[in-house]
Amino acid sequence: MSIRSLRSVFSGRRVAQAFAAIAVGAASFASVGAGTASAAPVTCVSPPSENQILVSDTASCGATTTGEGFARASAADSGTAVSVAESAGAAESQATGFGTALSAARDGGRSYAYALGGGLSHSWAQGPATTLSVAGWGSGATADTTGVTCIGAQSFAVNTATGQWCAVGVGSTPR
Repeated sequence: MSIRSLRSVFSGRRVAQAFAAIAVGAASFASVGAGTASAAPVTCVSPPSENQILVSDTASCGATTTGEGFARASAADSGTAVSVAESAGAAESQATGFGTALSAARDGGRSYAYALGGGLSHSWAQGPATTLSVAGWGSGATADTTGVTCIGAQSFAVNTATGQWCAVGVGSTPR
């Protein structure tokens, strides 16, 4: 069954929600045993501060907002997480095991980026959209306003505004 026929049977939102649940479960397996560093976890939140940056040994995070946005970034085990939000957007990122997670949102968008066990994850949402990207060790995932891209066996990305999604390197949209 092709992706187009699946889209005709299920709404984009239902498919996105189902695959989001699958991806989060798969990514949790990727984080088990990943990373050997022992940096204490750090969590950056904005507001209350306009810009918060924290570093603990090799884990680092940064969160910044302008306007009425909300940003949260968490990192552990040499991970780096950065979240930026403006104009009522909400951005959340989490990175572990040498992973890098970047999340940005504006104009009411919701963005989630998770890099678990060494992946590279990028998520960007604008307007009423919600984007989610999850990447495990050796994989990368991007979900933004131009499309979704998955590279590697432990990757997943979805954009609820467009109904686009990809997993394990399949279903990416051309850039």
